[in-house]
Amino acid sequence: LAKQFETFRDNLESFAEKHKNEIKKDIAFRRQFQEMCATVGVDPLASSKGFWSQALGVGDFYYELTVQIVEVCVATSSQNGGLISLDELLLRVRKARGKSRSAQDVSHDDILRAIKKLRILGDGFTVIEPANNQGRILIQSIPGELSMDHTAILNSLQTRSSFTVEQLREQFKWSDERIKTAIDFMIKEGLLWIDNNGRNIEYYFPGLFTAQRVTAGESV
Repeated sequence: LAKQFETFRDNLESFAEKHKNEIKKDIAFRRQFQEMCATVGVDPLASSKGFWSQALGVGDFYYELTVQIVEVCVATSSQNGGLISLDELLLRVRKARGKSRSAQDVSHDDILRAIKKLRILGDGFTVIEPANNQGRILIQSIPGELSMDHTAILNSLQTRSSFTVEQLREQFKWSDERIKTAIDFMIKEGLLWIDNNGRNIEYYFPGLFTAQRVTAGESV
């Protein structure tokens, strides 16, 4: 079995060298190649000096992508508090890369793989998965871990970007103190905006507000 895996690994290297341009430029081809690598426990991004990054150039692709992700997150953090949807992040990265086909051939999967590599820098980047894998994926690009309560609130806002205390109380059956603790933390971190219209105070996630615009097809 070990011999078979070694043979497959050698064949994978030959395949990578032969098709390196397709792997770098074609989304579907790159995804298929990543799955092939995972089969034999190869991580093309594990080392910037190894065979895979030198012969294939895939390391350069993801290095460039991680830089662009960081630039987008830094540029938008004052607007969204460091919380951005995967859809909006992808759209902004594509815009930053230019209009050529190869520049636009970046997928959600590429973004998530690049963010996974950014985690070695610390807790600055976190992927927030939706409940039951249904809904939008969010990227948190500021240090600090969100609690289960914060994540529950985010997951409850799949079709809107704001909420009231009354809505949380009704949906989660939480005490007012628990709700206040969650809200105060997110306001302090810059994740929430407050809209006091005189009747009910409404809390907005600016990152989700722009995500709704992206979903609706508006430019960012």
